[in-house]
Amino acid sequence: MENRLPPPDAPKPPVPPVSIRGAEIYSGFLDTASQAAIVADIRDIARMALLFSPLTPWGKPMSVRMTSAGKYGWYADRKGYRYIDRHPGGGGWPPIPDRVLALWRDLIGDERPPDCCLVNFYGADARMGLHQDKDEADFPWPVLSVSLGDDARFRIGGTERSDKTESVWLRSGDVLILGGAARLAYHGVDRIAPGTSTLLREPGRINLTLRVVD
Repeated sequence: MENRLPPPDAPKPPVPPVSIRGAEIYSGFLDTASQAAIVADIRDIARMALLFSPLTPWGKPMSVRMTSAGKYGWYADRKGYRYIDRHPGGGGWPPIPDRVLALWRDLIGDERPPDCCLVNFYGADARMGLHQDKDEADFPWPVLSVSLGDDARFRIGGTERSDKTESVWLRSGDVLILGGAARLAYHGVDRIAPGTSTLLREPGRINLTLRVVD
């Protein structure tokens, strides 16, 4: 499906990123119009590849609903965490929108495009426990994360689960990069602050993460 809004010029960071335990946060990287355009793209993705709630290997449904775009989509069930090349309901994943790829090119470069854009929708009560992004084949490429909608309390530690953690509020339009020493840092979302944004039609947050898978 074609994008209904023309892609804007690739944005430039208004201020240098802030570092928290090695992760780089570009606060307010996306203006309101750019955020709305990407949300429209994500709604198109969700119409082609419906949101679903994965199961953990222990059989518990995640509170976050998700879908994906690109060559692969992230998936979880009793068999474990992994990437798959088709939506669990059937059919291939939609392509990653040009506007989203432009963020990767602008902040990471164009040497290697991402294979997956994981789309997580957090309802007002959703959360994500501490975890590492380690289902990829190798880790030289960073993970780029985009926040859209209500504020989220983001927690990040080190490469061991027992490492000290720090927290920061991510707001709509913020972009975060986990790379270098922070690429395998444990991180998660403690809670959402409903009503802190009017970007979405209902309380909640959309989080996009771009990854190189293989």
